[in-house]
Amino acid sequence: MAHESHNASVVDMTLKKALCIAAAACGIIGCQTLASDYDQPATIIDPTDASRAALQETINSILNTEVTIADDALTDSSVLIIEHTPPRTMQNPTPDGRILDMPFQFQLVINGSDCILVDQRDRSRHTLKDTSCAAE
Repeated sequence: MAHESHNASVVDMTLKKALCIAAAACGIIGCQTLASDYDQPATIIDPTDASRAALQETINSILNTEVTIADDALTDSSVLIIEHTPPRTMQNPTPDGRILDMPFQFQLVINGSDCILVDQRDRSRHTLKDTSCAAE
């Protein structure tokens, strides 16, 4: 009987150690998750040709089309709105009228040292390379 109680206490100690290790691992993973969720609205600082190209390339890739982005985009505000362009035809090369579709909306956030462009439609995240940003 004494032998069984010794085995039971060894199993209890092993189980306690395993639970402590699991709890510590969950705590570390939980902290990393919280840190990755720490986004702050941001603006681009000191824009360069490389940072403008990175923004242009990212937007074109997300929208799967060529768009024109102003050189000062995201330097005064963390929000970038891109409106749909009416389709051009041979009969109407400069179309008039209103587009009723919702414009594309993006928000620039900083997380750690990463400048991340968030597509508000699906909350997808796109890290901008060669770009410096600061919290708004």
